[in-house]
Amino acid sequence: MFKLSAGITMCEEIDQMAQLRRPKLLIRAARFGQKDYERGRDLKRLLAARDLPRPEEALRALLAEEDALETARRDGAAGYSFLRHIEVLIAMMAEARLLPRLQAAPTVRVA
Repeated sequence: MFKLSAGITMCEEIDQMAQLRRPKLLIRAARFGQKDYERGRDLKRLLAARDLPRPEEALRALLAEEDALETARRDGAAGYSFLRHIEVLIAMMAEARLLPRLQAAPTVRVA
């Protein structure tokens, strides 16, 4: 089990990701976009980072961003970006695959 800052373990992050329930269209689009994901280009842009974080750190930041996007989507916020939500989900799926194999990478389920 990985220990992250603030007392959060990587297993908890993986469990959180595994319990996500999102609309089928979002998940399909994110799965389709996996083939075009380029970590060096996309992750830096999504996280506004100069240097690439480790997969554990990236996944933690992406989960927080995705949670904010999901809240905005559910609330019908004017600033919600469907495209950004898909990009964040693509990155989450890709980063989860880069984690050391303590357990199988989680699958985001369709709501």
